[in-house]
Amino acid sequence: MKNLLNRGPSAHVWKTGVPFIWLTGSALALCLLMVIGLVALVLYHGTGFFWPSDIEAVVLKDGRKALGQRWDKQEIPTSNRTGSGQFRIQLKVGNRDVYGSDFQWIDESDIQSTDYPGDAVVFERREWGNFYGFIEALYEGETRVSNTWDVLQAQLYETRERHEQIREIEKDAIGDLNRQIESLRLKKREIELGGGDADEIDAIDRESRSYWEAYEQLADELAQLRSANEIYRVDVRLIGGEVRQIATADIVRAYRPNQLGILGKSGVYCERIGEFLFDEPRESNTEGGIFPAIFGTVMMVFLMSLAAVPFGILAALYLREYARQGILVRGIRIAVNNLAGVPSIVFGMFGLGFFVYGIGGSIDQFFFSEALPTPTYGTGGILWASLTLALLTVPVMIVSAEEALSAVPSDVRAGSLALGATKLQTILRVVLPGALPGILTGIILVIARGAGEVAPLMITGVVKLAPSLPVDGIWPFFHLERKFMHLGFHIYDVGFQSPNVEAARPMVYTTTLLLMGIVLALNLVAILVRNRLRKRVGGATF
Repeated sequence: MKNLLNRGPSAHVWKTGVPFIWLTGSALALCLLMVIGLVALVLYHGTGFFWPSDIEAVVLKDGRKALGQRWDKQEIPTSNRTGSGQFRIQLKVGNRDVYGSDFQWIDESDIQSTDYPGDAVVFERREWGNFYGFIEALYEGETRVSNTWDVLQAQLYETRERHEQIREIEKDAIGDLNRQIESLRLKKREIELGGGDADEIDAIDRESRSYWEAYEQLADELAQLRSANEIYRVDVRLIGGEVRQIATADIVRAYRPNQLGILGKSGVYCERIGEFLFDEPRESNTEGGIFPAIFGTVMMVFLMSLAAVPFGILAALYLREYARQGILVRGIRIAVNNLAGVPSIVFGMFGLGFFVYGIGGSIDQFFFSEALPTPTYGTGGILWASLTLALLTVPVMIVSAEEALSAVPSDVRAGSLALGATKLQTILRVVLPGALPGILTGIILVIARGAGEVAPLMITGVVKLAPSLPVDGIWPFFHLERKFMHLGFHIYDVGFQSPNVEAARPMVYTTTLLLMGIVLALNLVAILVRNRLRKRVGGATF
């Protein structure tokens, strides 16, 4: 005791635990700062991508010229990796089919003058990215059109309408014909495999020919719409004087950012955000929208939760309420905890072998033999990907649900049994309502874990571009065998597999921001439900 007193006030401070409180508080503050910094970085790069920045016309001292939107600015490093005090700017000059690259680095010391011409135009194209230049003339066929800008905007609107008509015909009418023709082909093959008569096969052939005649009529209608889109062409002069011609059918939108005020730029900004959220991707996923990826992500999380949550809760109920505690149960708990730490790619390989090749291949053999060797369920799809992620997340659900069940006081159970309730009635009416807030916490963890996983999906059904959504208006409405798009895989594909990574980098940030928002929204819904249940059942007691 004397030795402890002789150590002075420092020993007393350490004994009170105050330094450890400051240490843990500092660690929490550091973690929060890192999270806030990450979110701020994604917000900065993601939200600014859609803003129509001004177009700069740069004249260099050697007489060369460049036209584009400022993309980045960096300090020029020296040989010893120290700052030189001089900077270079990166212009997005677009016109990839002309220059071979979307970007150009220019040293500020080489710039003679910079101007912002009001008549400079940004053409967002369906292919080859943006085009920057000045409108020389607009042609309808071989006739030059006056009042060029107004006519161009009107024609772009009509072109978009015709593109929508073309897409509806291709997806709905022609898609329905293709399904009917394929159904007849499979029916014919089934009859042939079963040794059917020739008259039935002839009837199928006649019906198939009628579908092909309807297909030819739709093809002619498509050809007329496409030719109507190609009537108008615009001549665009580059900053160097060269003139290039662009068909209005290849232009998504055209605007003059240097002439737009805040309201005008805000209109373009909102239009581009709407395109990003509700349209399909184009240009190798680096342009356009990501609606199929949003839909696929939400549906996959929903299917995964439907599979993981009930099984996780049932397993936790058995381990906590019914199983005799002993070595076997402890071993099962250890195994469940270890499964939560298995790399996700291992689950992906298991899903490929068990679900896709095992169960899916057996389904094809028994129910879709006429379609073989083309697989129906024996290939990757959203069902198998969801079940694979359910296996990945069910250990988390089991552990969380079991902790929630153990938090319900044993006195409550004993009181229910003493009043004459059966074991099942006690679990359904007392234990589960009391544990529900904790179970919802487990669901939140499952959603957060499953929504961000990518590696298992790459093996079990996710694709770069899905031609059809897993849900549509065609019977049976839910097509769980179809492949799907996912926001996490979209980020990987655009960021690392894109042929033009530099131009696609903002799309990576915007998609990341959207994925974070979806996960946050799903979690917020679960948290609100949990808080309501906690108030209802008096969660503070448990």
